[in-house]
Amino acid sequence: MARNKYPEETVRKILDTAERLFIEKGYDRTSLQDILDETGLSKGAIYHHFASKEDIFYSICERIGRRNGEALAQLRDDSTLTGLEKLRSISGRSLQLERQAKTFNMMPYLKDNAKFLAMELCNIYEDVVPLFIEPIVRQGIADGSIHTSHPRALAEAMVLLSDIWINPIVQPSTREEIRARCAIYNQLFYSFGIEELIDEEIVCALEAYADMPRPLSPEEETHA
Repeated sequence: MARNKYPEETVRKILDTAERLFIEKGYDRTSLQDILDETGLSKGAIYHHFASKEDIFYSICERIGRRNGEALAQLRDDSTLTGLEKLRSISGRSLQLERQAKTFNMMPYLKDNAKFLAMELCNIYEDVVPLFIEPIVRQGIADGSIHTSHPRALAEAMVLLSDIWINPIVQPSTREEIRARCAIYNQLFYSFGIEELIDEEIVCALEAYADMPRPLSPEEETHA
């Protein structure tokens, strides 16, 4: 059997195709056979690189996360902004980040899939907080724009609440629920010098995410 001379291109083709299908149809409604049909690859060729459809999804999320990480790193390292200004910029940019919009369409609500929820939590604790948010909080302490003796704990609380509690990707949420959570979020962090981190523009964007139609899973269609 001839060896594949361009394995990187094959992997890219699989990921590009699967990502498009997940966005169009949803994760649950996309089968491995759909990916085979669209790529024209054999089952053996796909299994040579990925153990399962779930493995393909994880790789897509990692790829999107790397691109978003580059954008966050650029902001983190911007010497013209204070720590608080960086946090505000991240709050606004996070709604436009590729991972946010694509993840919403690709997957079921996080509360319905323990593995995907665990993946999001690991990403928060292992990457987002230590690599981006905690360094920015520490800068804010140094420049006087943020007030706390516990930068790591504050960074964790901010990200967990914004990415899990407020985020409509986690569970179905009404506009009223989104708005109430955002108001409480701002009140919670006001004492740290972090005033109105989630402004009206962000609230409206989150409400729009909550209103977006999602592809139904087979189980959801059965009960519809």
